[in-house]
Amino acid sequence: MRHALIIGGGIAGAMTAISLRKAGIGSTVYEAYPTGADDAGAFLVLFHNGLEALRTVDAHQGVLDVSFPAERVEMLAHTGDSLGVRPVAGGADGRVGDNGGGVGNGIGNGIGNGNGRDHPARSSGEGSRAEAGGRSFLGPRTLRRATLYRALHDEAARQGVTIEHGKRLVTADTAPDGRVIARFADGTHAEGDLLIGADGLHSVTRTLIDPGAPAPRHTGQITVCGYTPGVPPEAAPPPGTYRMIQGRRAFLGCTMAPDGEVWWFANTPGRELDREQLATGTPADEARWREHVVSLFDEDDSPAACIVRESGGIVATNAYDVARTPVWHRGPMVLLGDAAHAAAPNAAQGASMAIEDSVVLAKCLRDLPDAGEAFARFEALRRERVEAVVERSAQLNDRVVQRPAETRASPRLRPRPRQDGDSGSDWLLGYRIDWHTSVEDSSAADGSIQDSFVVDDSFGESSGGKRV
Repeated sequence: MRHALIIGGGIAGAMTAISLRKAGIGSTVYEAYPTGADDAGAFLVLFHNGLEALRTVDAHQGVLDVSFPAERVEMLAHTGDSLGVRPVAGGADGRVGDNGGGVGNGIGNGIGNGNGRDHPARSSGEGSRAEAGGRSFLGPRTLRRATLYRALHDEAARQGVTIEHGKRLVTADTAPDGRVIARFADGTHAEGDLLIGADGLHSVTRTLIDPGAPAPRHTGQITVCGYTPGVPPEAAPPPGTYRMIQGRRAFLGCTMAPDGEVWWFANTPGRELDREQLATGTPADEARWREHVVSLFDEDDSPAACIVRESGGIVATNAYDVARTPVWHRGPMVLLGDAAHAAAPNAAQGASMAIEDSVVLAKCLRDLPDAGEAFARFEALRRERVEAVVERSAQLNDRVVQRPAETRASPRLRPRPRQDGDSGSDWLLGYRIDWHTSVEDSSAADGSIQDSFVVDDSFGESSGGKRV
């Protein structure tokens, strides 16, 4: 059995181990931190595409059991007036959230490290609807990042995957027989048939594959989030709804957990801050950030300031992206997830993209025994889709904050009219992975998926689901 060295024990790393296991490939996960991340992370949303990718490798039930659904998006102006309610998958006009938010302006991955709360779902069956042809699909689901981390680690452990902590990658060499040797900061090393870099935004593997790889860029946005009990009914979002509030100076989104606590995030303009400046670990630090966010909404007539004013568990993080990583693989090494394509949090797709990556890469390695061929096919199947998400997130970010012209996003793909029956965000949420087909037979094997999805300057104005 081939054996993979997976660098990074976060969501992408654990999910990759699970996917490889289903493909008949062994792996060991190497995590830089000495302990797990049970206390790390704010909350995120897994949309239909991410949950369906989990279901492809039978890893979805544990996530459903510890998450809760929200299937609608309501947009509010800074005046407090409702601008309409749409299902997350898109309304009759195919648009969800034109005011700097889209479906998930900042809900998703990378919104911070802190002390959220765990809330089990009301029912693991909630959040399912019917796709064309009668097949139900899953999503979206909200949960803490640490909760998702634990669910995937529990599943990996159940399947017998080994996860080693305190293993910070320093370098990697290719042996004469083509195997890869990973060397760690503690002086140890590991040998395998291939090395998969799932080590996130500040990936060491990325620089080993390509020393000239671009560094992450700060998007001019600071995302702050928190949790508020006892929000007055007139200010709280309705159950099952993400309420998006476009303020004059910042953007806030919120949803209600099953126990009535309101989970919120705010996308705020701001320069890159260091760890000390972002700190929320003391009551004084937390109060400072809470007051800052309240001040951004205090002059509005929306419920945003009311929601934030009594909150706890405050987290503040820089927002970054990587516009394009030119080289995804070299020899027996390959990147996936944020290591290959980091998006700003605005489209709320970072975790889902990493989950999709892991399943597609496992299929490629299953069907193409030569690692180089498998990595090339993986890139062909994934690059255009994930870069469209990175670009879309950047466009949404640019509606919240002003960046220098040379760093702002610009439409890259030409829109085409929706066809009858398109839901408006099928290209993103309608993506499905067919485990039982070979990647050698995929119509997207040449990397051209332009006909399958199109992105323009408003989220949801694109169409065409894709099955890989």
